[in-house]
Amino acid sequence: MSPETRKKIFRALILVFVVSITIIILINRERIGELKVVGYPGMFLISIIANATIIIPIPGVLITSAMGAVFNPFWVAVAAGCGAAIGELTGYLAGYSGQGVVERSDWHDRLVSWMRRYGDVTILVLAFIPNPAFDVAGITAGMLKMPWYRYLIWSAIGKMLKMAIFAYGGSTILGLFPQ
Repeated sequence: MSPETRKKIFRALILVFVVSITIIILINRERIGELKVVGYPGMFLISIIANATIIIPIPGVLITSAMGAVFNPFWVAVAAGCGAAIGELTGYLAGYSGQGVVERSDWHDRLVSWMRRYGDVTILVLAFIPNPAFDVAGITAGMLKMPWYRYLIWSAIGKMLKMAIFAYGGSTILGLFPQ
């Protein structure tokens, strides 16, 4: 078997893995909330799961807000942000596995241009902004073969900053309505 054939098979297996994770998460989405009882590790797992789906959003930030009202918002943000970054690796792997995953369009071409010029900053900004389009950024980063560790680091920083806003927002809301 040639190295090119092995590479194609490996990419196809990664794509099947990513699609399988998305399907499993969608089938079991009602049970995901049960993880809340395990505190910070639960928040970490919920964030991985909520961000492991591709294109189909699961509202992990709402759970982050609720957890920020119950636990220390800083640690909720760290747990949720790190989990979210790890979950976003599915988009990166989908892009790495096959370059034809995202439809070519003007905005996609612009994103590719930004990623080539300002890859780290683009990932940081798009991870920080609450939007379902971050999956496309991950797919693009994978497609452009950005080193996975750089993608993960900048994604984690952006996600932790975003989750901090939601966690502290939840904490503030709890303070406005004392028991």
